[in-house]
Amino acid sequence: MRKIYPSDISREEFEKIRPQLESFRKRTKPRTVDLYDVFCGILYILVGGCQWRMLPADFPKWRTVHEYFRLWSQFDKTEESSLLDRLLKELVTEERICNGRDEEPSCVIIDSQSVKNTDTATEKGYDAGKKISGIKRHLVVDTMGLPHAIYISTANVTDRNGALEAFALKTATLTAVSNVIVDSAYSGENFANQAQKWVKATVTVVKRSECHKFVVLPKRWIVERSFAWLEKCHRLWKNCERKLDTSAQMVVLAFISLLLKRY
Repeated sequence: MRKIYPSDISREEFEKIRPQLESFRKRTKPRTVDLYDVFCGILYILVGGCQWRMLPADFPKWRTVHEYFRLWSQFDKTEESSLLDRLLKELVTEERICNGRDEEPSCVIIDSQSVKNTDTATEKGYDAGKKISGIKRHLVVDTMGLPHAIYISTANVTDRNGALEAFALKTATLTAVSNVIVDSAYSGENFANQAQKWVKATVTVVKRSECHKFVVLPKRWIVERSFAWLEKCHRLWKNCERKLDTSAQMVVLAFISLLLKRY
């Protein structure tokens, strides 16, 4: 019997995604590990922030857990996404419907977050504004704070270019968007025209108050809360991944865990 860890999800919560994980790859050889323990092992790495080799012994072997994560996060050319991407989309859609929303959002909020690299990361850039050498997470969320596009770049990529890349990746799922809310980093006619090209939406720039004091900006706080949700995962405090695609899948996994625990 395995020890229960705070990062675990329950068996009932795991049932939401078990069929997709089990049917991902058909094998004639019987599976010798419990996929629930494998998934919880991945969550232990994500939330605890430890190295794969430091996975507790009561989980399946760390190489086995890592291999499953690699397979589930692998890009599928036919689906144009990974299995984890598809799971997140299904959970986000279900959460919106449960809250009386349409499947696709009509309004999204965009922001970015620069994160320092560890020595294992092979790709990095320098964000001169934040004075951070590492990567940048570009997040497109709806008014519930749920992600609809996640794009990871090196930190030297501007917020505008990163947002446009995120739109380009998820154009098919953002067809209903009519309004994009951004801060002053995304201001400019060129960005507005490019956003109109990709998602057919108008751009609303919410600027800070001229008064030098803290003010909650309308709708802008929602995306900041989404970034705060990610901060609950210690592995996301810094970028520990060698590749940018793996960094993106870790963010996807964090949101999957968040949504599963809501049930």
